[in-house]
Amino acid sequence: MSLLRIKNKPARQLWLSSQGLGISPTGPLDLLALIKQLGFVQLDTIQVVARAHHHILWSRNQNYREPMLDQLLAKDRVIFEHFTHDASVIPMDFLPYWQRQFRRKKERLDRASWKKTLPNQAAREAIKARIRREGPLSTHAFDTKIVGEKKMWSRPPHKLALDYLWYTGELATSHRINFNKYYDLAERVFPAEIRDLKYSDAAQIDWLCQAALDRMGFGLPKELHQYWDAVSPTEVRQWLARSKALVQAVSIETASGQWVQGIAPADIEARLANLTPTTTRLRILNPFDPAIRDRNRLQRLFGFEYRVEMFVPAAKRVWGYYVFPILEGEQFVGRIEVKGDRKQSVLNVINFWPEAGVAWSEGRFKKLASELERMRRFIGVAAVEWAS
Repeated sequence: MSLLRIKNKPARQLWLSSQGLGISPTGPLDLLALIKQLGFVQLDTIQVVARAHHHILWSRNQNYREPMLDQLLAKDRVIFEHFTHDASVIPMDFLPYWQRQFRRKKERLDRASWKKTLPNQAAREAIKARIRREGPLSTHAFDTKIVGEKKMWSRPPHKLALDYLWYTGELATSHRINFNKYYDLAERVFPAEIRDLKYSDAAQIDWLCQAALDRMGFGLPKELHQYWDAVSPTEVRQWLARSKALVQAVSIETASGQWVQGIAPADIEARLANLTPTTTRLRILNPFDPAIRDRNRLQRLFGFEYRVEMFVPAAKRVWGYYVFPILEGEQFVGRIEVKGDRKQSVLNVINFWPEAGVAWSEGRFKKLASELERMRRFIGVAAVEWAS
């Protein structure tokens, strides 16, 4: 039997739809449902316009405002923070399938070189005892100093201990104030009725693989591993071998017209049949947006080459420090460098680059102006100003 062939355009449509970018970012907002659709939302400290997690959510529904995420985390306890490929917020309903990730992180950290400077178990227990007595504490409540040479990612002993306890699931993020994390005992953050649910390791792997494929719509086996970074490549291969009824082999057309073999959920034909045209809305996406996080997948599907250059020396950057891709419909049409200046109440447009081969008509520039105006309102500044 020949493989189901997915042409490039419906592949783009399906991926964007799966990632919440297929429809106009308007209408009623169900924030928790949106986070569940994505599976996780990456957290990032950098605030050029808005922090990545806020921008990602706003890109999908422009009724979103920053305090809404804090409400779900600190008050409602329906999301929690932990590590996928990076620090992220994750729906609390997923916690029973995350127990192996706590264990995997502990195993990795116990082998890590920085463990040499990690406070011993007695010191870690003392930190937990203090949090038990005093309530949630941030790293600023402790005063140990960095041991040895200070390097870019050096951390003082108390921070190493707090992070170790957080990675391994003994502590959890209670809330944040000005993005400073407050650590509390996990049993005081994770609701007991969810925390006490226990699934076998195999059941957790099954759920993680199926949930990743469901959110991707299609992909390569290695992309299942990369989605949560909570299963190994070997575990993915083993899952595929025992889950043939849940998976269909497909051939996917790339942006360059080549074909690659991949996998899709068993209902892929129904998903393709039910696709609706992608909105023609123009959106400025965050560099950490999940739709573009996998740069190889991005280039394969859209022919759009994109790299983050924040940690590249300025003289070696091709584009700039923090450059945003511009998505219109199912095509990336350019990139833009913008920065919010809250003191001057301005959204500054520093640079703009049309994508090669994309004509920028007056109508397309009007769409960009409208998106910048929406972004201005989102971050609460008074004006948009283009560099002369």
